[in-house]
Amino acid sequence: MDGNDVESTVMVVDDTAAGRYALGAVLSRAGHSVIPVASAWEALVELDVRLRAGVLPDVALVDVGLPDMNGFELCRRLKAQPPTAALPVVHFSAVSAGPAYRCRGLDAGGEAYLAVPAEPEEIQAVVRAAVRGARKRTGAETLVRRLTLLSETIAAVQTARCLRELADAAADGTARLTGSPAAVFVPAEDGELFCGMSRSRARAALPDRGAHETVARLIRHATAGHTGVRGTVVPAPLWPAGFFRPGASDDAHLVLAQAQDGRTPVCLATPARTDRKPAPRTDTLVARLAQATALAAEPLLMYQAERHVALTLQHSFLPQELSAMPGVEVVVRYVPASRQTEIGGDFYAALNTSAGVLTAVGDVVGHSLEAATVMVEIRHALRAYCVEDPEPRVLARRLDQMLQHYHPDATTTVCLTLVDPASGRARIANAGHIPPLVVGDDGTAGYVEARGPLLGLGLDRPPPTEVTLLPTDRLLMITDGLIETRGTDLEVSLEQLRTAAAAAPPGTAALCDTLLACFGRDREDDIALLALRLR
Repeated sequence: MDGNDVESTVMVVDDTAAGRYALGAVLSRAGHSVIPVASAWEALVELDVRLRAGVLPDVALVDVGLPDMNGFELCRRLKAQPPTAALPVVHFSAVSAGPAYRCRGLDAGGEAYLAVPAEPEEIQAVVRAAVRGARKRTGAETLVRRLTLLSETIAAVQTARCLRELADAAADGTARLTGSPAAVFVPAEDGELFCGMSRSRARAALPDRGAHETVARLIRHATAGHTGVRGTVVPAPLWPAGFFRPGASDDAHLVLAQAQDGRTPVCLATPARTDRKPAPRTDTLVARLAQATALAAEPLLMYQAERHVALTLQHSFLPQELSAMPGVEVVVRYVPASRQTEIGGDFYAALNTSAGVLTAVGDVVGHSLEAATVMVEIRHALRAYCVEDPEPRVLARRLDQMLQHYHPDATTTVCLTLVDPASGRARIANAGHIPPLVVGDDGTAGYVEARGPLLGLGLDRPPPTEVTLLPTDRLLMITDGLIETRGTDLEVSLEQLRTAAAAAPPGTAALCDTLLACFGRDREDDIALLALRLR
């Protein structure tokens, strides 16, 4: 064989022992491994066994005149089955049939035809050509499959809604590209490390927090002063055990990628191969994936930082406990949306005024740091305006004017209630918000008929609605994040809330906690509740 050729395995299918011996001898002298079989049926059985073991031959030399099935039909069967379709077939025959056999062999899917007896050099050259052609086709098909896999993984990474989804998608893609377990790490600026592992890695016995902190230090050290994509190997004593196999310690091959500004480090980790180096083409594809993952992680990390600021802003202006109000008991609850969703502008307030206790629950339309900022401005404006005139309709009008002047693109829903603790008289101005729910201790519950356009549109405000609260009543005000569900009509959700509130235990805190337990898990929007009752 030529020094550039790779040794191959050749299956010789011939019903005559002499023919098998002669071809086998020629091929063996050229360095090939030979699998002699005596019939088409025996060839199919042998190929099935080898297919299960993952060791198909590189080429099949098939006699045209086999007794149980001619060589052309055997070739058609092999080419019709995807696992053996790429196996190159060379037909041969000792019967002279001119170009007819050659044409039939090509029509059946064969790669070449030999008229035997033939010179050993010709036999060897035909086999070499068939093997080279098949390997080039296989290499091209493998590259296409890997490029397709890379593009699918990049698409999954780019559409990830959060850093955890991004890390999981990148880990699965890395595992499929390399054929080994994989872990992907994305450190955030606040020190949190997001980790994704390939599905092939069992989720039992995951590495502990100390292991994650060690990985974070290694990533910081390996990326310090570098940008772009680079690879490195971390020996097992330094790399924590358990990321690739439960409890196992492996050397780790890391592919690290960073944006040009040195931010957004991403680490794709796989077990280091000690038996052989990864194919350069695989290394290139993993490097491309690491670079795409770093680019996709950058806006998610920026959003996470913005979300942290918005949460801090909301928590600072939405205390979980309010100061005591004369004559009333007020309880509030606030639950931010799940980590995968954006922070909104939900708010509540309870203020002591000259005419009684003013309560407000509202929601700035939109989900962003800007919405949270507008929420803070509305709360400040409400506190200032109610000192001069706490009348709910007047406050709604003034807040509407403030939004039009300073935030012309913003709109807000809000429900304002002014309660006189001595008489129980409540005046309610509703601006596009869910109306208050009055819950009695006798198991009754009903919504107050209070409606009006949302703030920020400059529309006329209707007169406030008046109700009288009894000492046995609880006034509940909520934002729609508690009950709004995609695919469910709001009226249905409101009725479900009313039924659950009517069955809740006595007390304002018990009412809020019961409703949160019923409706408040894994919501896509923020939740704010305020419950009030006369003392």
